[in-house]
Amino acid sequence: PAFGGDFEVVHGTELVAKLISEGKLKMEQTVDVDLTYHDPCYLSRINGQVEAPRAILGAIPGVKLTEMEKHGEATMCCGAGGGRFWLEEHLGKRVNHERFEQAMETKATTIAVGCPFCNVMLNNAAGETGHETVATTDVLELAAKALKA
Repeated sequence: PAFGGDFEVVHGTELVAKLISEGKLKMEQTVDVDLTYHDPCYLSRINGQVEAPRAILGAIPGVKLTEMEKHGEATMCCGAGGGRFWLEEHLGKRVNHERFEQAMETKATTIAVGCPFCNVMLNNAAGETGHETVATTDVLELAAKALKA
């Protein structure tokens, strides 16, 4: 329905990446972190948006990105999709634990995400598998840290 305007809706990472590329946002503070990026299913598979989050991470001084084997449009779900957020596994391994293990294969100390549900799922997996020192954070939180103080 029409609400009195013509608005383009974009993901936050698309907007921030555009503002960085236009020079309107400057990533000036160093954020020393070895991280991997988990592509959210909806953002990457449905919307085909895999470049914007990486453009942001690439613009932040001090960020070292190591890709997981399954990334981009070939990403693996964190386990929150399809209602699995509330499902307890009775057979096999929990999906979020499997994805967390894939992230740990990169030797990253931080997992960056572009979805709040992915953040919860991977953070829970870190705690449930005894890796409380591994941080999970949104790409936009990292960008905010890199803005001039």
